[in-house]
Formats: sequence, C-alpha cells, structure tokens
Amino acid sequence: MNPMKTTHRTLLALLASAALALPVWASPTTPTTPAAPHGHTHGQQHTPAQIQQDIQRHQAMAAAHQAAAECLQAGRGERVCHQALRAACTGIALGNYCGMRHVH
Repeated sequence: MNPMKTTHRTLLALLASAALALPVWASPTTPTTPAAPHGHTHGQQHTPAQIQQDIQRHQAMAAAHQAAAECLQAGRGERVCHQALRAACTGIALGNYCGMRHVH
C-alpha cells in the first residue's frame, strides 16, 4: 500500500473523529471541568474577604508572569522559564501557566 495514501487516510480519520467529538470536548460545562480555585460563584455579590482574595490571586499571577518575562528576557530559555512559571502558578490559578495560553 502507498505510504502517502495511508498517511492521508489516517489524517482524514483523525480529523473526522475530532470534528465528531467537538461538541463533547468543547463544552465549557462538562462534568470533568474542575471547580474554580477561588471558591465563589461568578455573578454573585462577593464579600470583602473574597474580593481581597481575588486581588491577592491576581497580584500573585502578575508576579509569576513578570518573573517569567524577566527570565525569558535574560535569555535563560523557554523551557527553564516555563518550568519556573509552572511552579509559581501551583495553587494560584487553573492550568500550568496561570491562565495564559501561548499561540505558538
């Protein structure tokens, strides 16, 4: 069998299965979605203590991203800087990079 045809068929099968699964994995309210780390529901009035917690969390995320930017600027390399960012974001926000998604 022609390897090029096999590659095209495999790619087509992967794309078709991804398109069929799109409504399932793209849903923001899937049962596997973890709870927000800040412990309160959006759209409700926040207590002063909850507002203060959000302020502190945003400041911690900003500090983690500032440190990552300075690390990259110093030329330490993307891998090293992202590992440090991942460590700094632990327990602060959802995801490995404090909510920042890279486009590349």
